Amino acid sequence: MGIEQLRSSKPILCFKVTGTLTRGEVAWLQSKAVAAIRSWGKVRTLVIVEDFKGWEKGPGWDDIGFSNEHDRNIEKMAIVGPEEWRDLACAFVGKGFRSVAVEYFVSSELERAKDWLSQDSELQ
Repeated sequence: MGIEQLRSSKPILCFKVTGTLTRGEVAWLQSKAVAAIRSWGKVRTLVIVEDFKGWEKGPGWDDIGFSNEHDRNIEKMAIVGPEEWRDLACAFVGKGFRSVAVEYFVSSELERAKDWLSQDSELQ
């Protein structure tokens, strides 16, 4: 599987993405997020990108139903990965077009990303 859920604890969900991302894997990740939202209320998400190859070609990537329904319960999203994926990853998650605060950190900044996620949103 290209997405693996890492050890997560309230309110931070942690995932690792590798290889070529499929719509099915995104749906799986979204189901994990919905379960955490139901259990915890508000969540923050850390996505670590390693050995990423991109997205599976095909239809269905333009579905924003999850965002429309759940963004109010997602406070922040930190993506950590190689610089080469910064722009495409930020575009993929809709940075700047969603109410969710999204930041991209290069792989060497994992601790900085975790610190950012743990800070209160009002301090940003």
